[in-house]
Amino acid sequence: MTRTITRHALIAAAIAVALPFARAADAPAQPAPSKHAAAAHIEGPLLPSGPDPWVTQRNGVYYYTSTEGNRISLRKTKDVARLADARAVVVWRPPASGPNSSSIWAPELHYLDGKWYLYYSAADKAHDDDAHRHVFVLENAAPDPIQGSWLDKGMLKTHLTGIDGTVFEQGSKLYFVYSAYVQDHSDLIIAPMTTPWALGEPQVDIAHPSYAWEMQGGRKIMEAPEFIRGPRGSLFLTYSASACWSDAYALGLLQADAGADLLDPAAWHKSPTPVLASSAKLGFYAPGHNGFFKTADGRDWIIFHANAGPGWKCTPRRAPYIMPFHWDAQGRPVFMP
Repeated sequence: MTRTITRHALIAAAIAVALPFARAADAPAQPAPSKHAAAAHIEGPLLPSGPDPWVTQRNGVYYYTSTEGNRISLRKTKDVARLADARAVVVWRPPASGPNSSSIWAPELHYLDGKWYLYYSAADKAHDDDAHRHVFVLENAAPDPIQGSWLDKGMLKTHLTGIDGTVFEQGSKLYFVYSAYVQDHSDLIIAPMTTPWALGEPQVDIAHPSYAWEMQGGRKIMEAPEFIRGPRGSLFLTYSASACWSDAYALGLLQADAGADLLDPAAWHKSPTPVLASSAKLGFYAPGHNGFFKTADGRDWIIFHANAGPGWKCTPRRAPYIMPFHWDAQGRPVFMP
């Protein structure tokens, strides 16, 4: 499929950046305004390359990862704005063969039940196509995920093939959402988790492409779901819509009200328009595959990849950007300044 070829080309050409650690004593607790887009307080690009970026913060330390294709690396810093000063440490490489031997995409680092978990998408080197893509899990019991060893916990047993798995704790329950290949489109499917590496039932399709802006670039795509809880208790899922090689690639938003049954498709309501899209004024194009994190002052930030120019398509030039966001009077996230 066209998407497979394009993303595979991205992986083959991915750029590895490794620079010395910044001195922790010199690093401020939160990002400083960027001279590139000071008015909107956008930082980026933070690295020359960084498709599918992810940041998680624990005890004042930020850990970053992104798609590199043939490995998973982590960067550790106390200032996300100085990410380029943090050395990339390879923490895992795929086996020579098997279902997770190729196209290592979209890693996410989560701290659950006292351990670290890495969720990532992969395919079999012998069948590197959408029909053989799945989400896998690694576990590390060390306090610092850059230390210790990563144990392969295997493939999540999804009913359909797919990519871009993420997890979220709601109350005492853990949920998993991924982008599933359904005929000629990609849908978002949610499932409860019995452990951080095992799915329960049911596995429910909660959203499919339904607007024209979700079908640009010749594909009908909803991918890269990411959870965030609103200040009024509502739960939100951002997702990337349309083909990644299109400048129309953008972020959409689903909302479930506080107390809703997350396994009920009727509980999720879709925004009719993108919530983050290409902006010549802000200097980025085809924004997508985001994550969320908080700074030490409790401020909410979004990290996403984007191109610095139009028509750059789905290549390693997709780089990480960060930007603070706020909540409107209805308790919905507002990403566009």
